[in-house]
Amino acid sequence: MPGEWSQTEVEAVVADYFTMLSLELRREPYNKAAHRRDLIQLLNGRSEGAVERKHQNISAILMEFGYPYIFGYKPLGNYQSLLYEVVADRISSDSSFSAIVQQAVEEPANIPSVEDWLSRLDSPPEPYTPLSTIERSESLRRVRPAINYLEREARNASLGRAGEEFVLNFERARLIRLGQESLADRVEHIAVTEGDGAGFDVRSFEADGRDRFIEVKTTAYGKQVPFFVSQNEVMVSQNYSDHYHLYRVFRFRDDPRLFTLTGALNQICNLSPVQFIARIA
Repeated sequence: MPGEWSQTEVEAVVADYFTMLSLELRREPYNKAAHRRDLIQLLNGRSEGAVERKHQNISAILMEFGYPYIFGYKPLGNYQSLLYEVVADRISSDSSFSAIVQQAVEEPANIPSVEDWLSRLDSPPEPYTPLSTIERSESLRRVRPAINYLEREARNASLGRAGEEFVLNFERARLIRLGQESLADRVEHIAVTEGDGAGFDVRSFEADGRDRFIEVKTTAYGKQVPFFVSQNEVMVSQNYSDHYHLYRVFRFRDDPRLFTLTGALNQICNLSPVQFIARIA
């Protein structure tokens, strides 16, 4: 029975994953099953299931580093320390891969053509909690890439605006389906009419006319990719928790879908600080 993954095996699986992810980010076709079969030939009797779990582990590490992951390899924690270090080394040394990621997250976006807007609704993902810093070894705590590309994607104004337009279309279709055409006509793009200070992007309605305040967060990647919220968005969500809805739009460029959550952001999400204001003590 195969034991712990060796350095050679880990380097092989990481190299194969990065090859596939590069193709996916460039939106070029590839075959996961064929890659997996070829990779197995380089490994020490590993099953296809074991290889797939390793790919999921790599997804988890990349997501924690602020990188997109391969769609279909849902992030899976509890990974080998060696795997973390090999992925981190690959990120720091592979400038061509970094260039591919940067181009992908900064690419302008268009509103996709959708025949049935309501069919785009999906279920929320299962909660994913990354390994805490306290649980990491000293070597793992030292390794942190300089650029968070998921944060860079979140600042892509073209993608954000296209995602908001996607949600406007979805909301109008939802209200029309409910027989509320007059309310559908009143759905408002608050991010345009009032600006970002409102703390939400779209004002829509329930079937009985009550307000629905919608914050839209859009990504081209998987539904488990974390997103970024402002202090103002958190405060507004707390003040209007009964009316506040998060719409997470994902897979936006290829197969746009969304899931929704209702309530204050600090209640429906695990919020982690990523920046501090520093003043001289």
